[in-house]
Amino acid sequence: MAAHRLVWRFSSFPVVKVEQRRPLTASLYSTVVKEMPLSHKSITTTAAAAAVSVETTRKLPILLFDIMDTVVRDPFYHEIPAFFGMSMKELLECKHPTVWIEFEKGLINEVELAQKFFKDGRPIDLEGLKNCMRREYAYIEGVEELLIDLRNNGYEMHASTNYPIWYEIIEEKLKLSTYLSWTFCSCTMGKRKPDPDFFMDILKHLKVDPAGCIFIDDRMKNVEAAVDAGFIGIHFNTADSLRKDLSNLGILTHTA
Repeated sequence: MAAHRLVWRFSSFPVVKVEQRRPLTASLYSTVVKEMPLSHKSITTTAAAAAVSVETTRKLPILLFDIMDTVVRDPFYHEIPAFFGMSMKELLECKHPTVWIEFEKGLINEVELAQKFFKDGRPIDLEGLKNCMRREYAYIEGVEELLIDLRNNGYEMHASTNYPIWYEIIEEKLKLSTYLSWTFCSCTMGKRKPDPDFFMDILKHLKVDPAGCIFIDDRMKNVEAAVDAGFIGIHFNTADSLRKDLSNLGILTHTA
């Protein structure tokens, strides 16, 4: 029987994208599961939990969180243009087109970032920039409470983020490692979402079937890439909507 692909999109009624895929063995989201085959004819919000019978000592699903603008507010789109005294449009026109991506992939260090940040080579206040970022890093409203609930229910959680070594500044301020592991960061992996190899590396590390993973991201192209790799994908909008979608998948209980 062909399995299905799921993409959860945020709206008052989550949209489920269903496509046929080659057969895939998936683990139900508990330590011991019972057989619950997928149907070709219909799919419900519980379809993500469909699986063949399996026993495991590892609680599934594993949750993979994008960080910026999913767990933590991203200052780049808000405060950084003002830091440089520019509009976002002006900043994007002046900034080197690939330097941040290189920094995110760990190909250059922060000193090289500062040297190459602007196309015309003008100097930047590196420490001032880092301090601006540090001040503005904050949890998205309601997300920390959701992470607490997931942790208290025993779910394994990992960061899955395109971000440079400055994730250490986020950790220093917000202590995300209280809830999840900084396992999959582009700066240490040398690749970024939505590169298919990013997701393949996740599976190699976790040693689980992709259907046993839920990938959560605010960028749909990343969610779709995860779904292409066999993951269950949730498109993030707000913490409350994410809680509802996780509840629809049988994870946590949503209270209105």
